[in-house]
Amino acid sequence: MSTERNTKKSRRTGLRAIAAALLLAVAAAAGWWWRSQPPPPPDWLVSGNGRIEATEIDVATRNSGRVREVLVQEGDFVEAGQVLARMDTQALEAELAAAQAQLRRAESAKATARSVIAQRESGIEQADALLAQRRSELALAERSLQRSRELVERGFLSPSRLDADNAAVQGARAGVAAAQAQLQEARAAVSVARMQGIESDSTIEAAAAAVARLRTEIADAELEAPRGGRVQYRLAQPGEVLAGGGKVLSLIDLDDVYMTIFVPEVLAGRVAIGSPARIVLDTAPGFPIPASVNFVASEAQFTPKTVETQAERQKLMFRVKVRIDRELLRKYRTQVKTGLPGVAWVRLGNVDEPWPDFLRNPALDGER
Repeated sequence: MSTERNTKKSRRTGLRAIAAALLLAVAAAAGWWWRSQPPPPPDWLVSGNGRIEATEIDVATRNSGRVREVLVQEGDFVEAGQVLARMDTQALEAELAAAQAQLRRAESAKATARSVIAQRESGIEQADALLAQRRSELALAERSLQRSRELVERGFLSPSRLDADNAAVQGARAGVAAAQAQLQEARAAVSVARMQGIESDSTIEAAAAAVARLRTEIADAELEAPRGGRVQYRLAQPGEVLAGGGKVLSLIDLDDVYMTIFVPEVLAGRVAIGSPARIVLDTAPGFPIPASVNFVASEAQFTPKTVETQAERQKLMFRVKVRIDRELLRKYRTQVKTGLPGVAWVRLGNVDEPWPDFLRNPALDGER
């Protein structure tokens, strides 16, 4: 019996030792966990969840047509002004040739109109000179008629001479009238020629405008990158026929990468444009990214449904956009990814305190 009691006693002693050891282990683990937790953030910081976003740009055709070639693939980096795709321009080039021929005909008609105007103006000078001659002849005939009348009255000439001089005056007057009519005709011809010249100018302007329009459409058939970035999607293939405004490629501007967060209304007034910020991605928690605030909404709104609790959704929040430094984006351009979740931390007010340890990144910004 004593042996059995000793065995039970030793078992109880072993269980107590195990329990004590487990308690010590749990206490040590709890202490380690407590010490490993980061200190609470200072009250001059505000944070919000979000995802990395970038400005998206659609490269689309201005006019309807067939895609001739696409020069880039998804994931390629492109520079501003780089040709990304070309549309078929055979029909436009044929129209351009016809418009250029029309322009040449209009210019030729203009040259002809100028020659006709010069010719008609010369006709005016000739008609004017002829009118002056006919008026001189009329004046001479009238003086001869006057002398003949005086001589007939004195009896020095026969009345038949008076009749001849009178007929000469009538003939001279008819000549003057004919010269005046010829002068009016020449002036009318000049007016008509000048109107034809104006019409030729209008035809030239219309033809030149058609040529310029077609050249612009042919130039627009080369789809260029409006800014540098990365090809996100290739939306059309060579041979496809697209309507006007049809999308060929989708780009993301890697110089404009940001995260949108929502800040409570009680703190939004302390967030200013240009306030320093840090973005901590879930995939790289030890690599805080320098950023700054470049937009604060002017009106409050409800937070989106991505906020977990209903109580938080009832709060009015202000939308804040935090943009990553452009120089940093250019340096790590090939590593930029959109859609990554993370947390953005923003300084409130004009506090000039150093960043907490978990937001420091000496490799990028020293000890700022």
